[in-house]
Amino acid sequence: MHQPLEGLRILTIEQYGAAPYGTQLLAALGAEVIKIENLQGGDTSRAAGPYYLGENDSQFFQTFNRGKKSVVLDLKSAEGRADFEELVKTADAVANNLRGDLPAKMKVDYPALKPIRADIVCAHLSAYGRGHEREAWPGYDYLMQAEAGFLSLTGEPGGPPARFGLSMVDFMTGTMMAATLLAAIHGARTRGVGCDVDVSLLDTALHQLSYPATWYLNEGAQTTRLSRSSHPSVVPSQLFRTADGWVFLMCQLPKFWTVFCEAVGRADLAVRPEYADVASRRTNRDALQDELDALFMTEATQHWVQVLGGKVPVAPVHDIASALTAPTAAHMIDTVDHPDRLDGLKLLREPFAINGERPAGRRAPKLGEHNAELLGKGRQENP
Repeated sequence: MHQPLEGLRILTIEQYGAAPYGTQLLAALGAEVIKIENLQGGDTSRAAGPYYLGENDSQFFQTFNRGKKSVVLDLKSAEGRADFEELVKTADAVANNLRGDLPAKMKVDYPALKPIRADIVCAHLSAYGRGHEREAWPGYDYLMQAEAGFLSLTGEPGGPPARFGLSMVDFMTGTMMAATLLAAIHGARTRGVGCDVDVSLLDTALHQLSYPATWYLNEGAQTTRLSRSSHPSVVPSQLFRTADGWVFLMCQLPKFWTVFCEAVGRADLAVRPEYADVASRRTNRDALQDELDALFMTEATQHWVQVLGGKVPVAPVHDIASALTAPTAAHMIDTVDHPDRLDGLKLLREPFAINGERPAGRRAPKLGEHNAELLGKGRQENP
């Protein structure tokens, strides 16, 4: 596979999910990503259960660190700091997801590293950002979903606040860091001067409020939860119960409403005044839902997917097992070699391809696996 980031070296002081997610994307695109890990077990996600893979390794860790290298250093010791600075001389960027007050204290920000390499880029991912009263606060994805209003938009009306089932704020913030880090490296190569780059979980979560934020800021309109995970302005765009499960229908464009009505043998709905246009369907949302409930309950989910698929945006509602065993997921699953799992480790592939090829599957590194390679042949490989 063509690897557009080949030749890029990125050091990263990271743990758990957000930053590792972003740097793994860079590794998949060809960058050499070197994890700087501590002597006390390394990245905390190596110990994240319940599924382990030998010493200092877990399936959770493998999910976010594929294709990287691992070096164990004590950054507080003179020897460890000297080793780190030697690596900085060869690197394009140093990333971290330390608490916001720690990069300056640990001397891994641009003012500290500029004398070592003037064009180094220092990317900082933290919970709340740096340089203000909350920089020392610890924080995680779920907290950001709560504070940014996501929980108020998730779940059924009248129920308790509910979070997303996955840590999407972590993943989006990691992706934001990867994108801004690459942009900063491009700028540093052009100007010969590096910089600090900051992203935070809370800022990213607020940014993801997107158009409901625009509506509130300009019109004072507050988007709230609707039943069946319905879209706030487009109808029908929601869940419908079928004879054996659920289906999600999205008539986001006017033409899809017409095509839908014809495909299910209800062309009469398209010409009725109360359903004739987007505004009318929104006004008569409940009545239309009753009409379509009665229709969808007459057949199983797969029937409706076959009738509507390729004509109208529609999808079956899967659980994790059915999502991963569906034919549509087969190309996204890979088996990689792992020394502690003889039959290999199944992992999801990266969600992109270049010239039709996806990155080759690679496992995450053992703790300190690359000490000898990167710090000298006499160094211990697996502390």
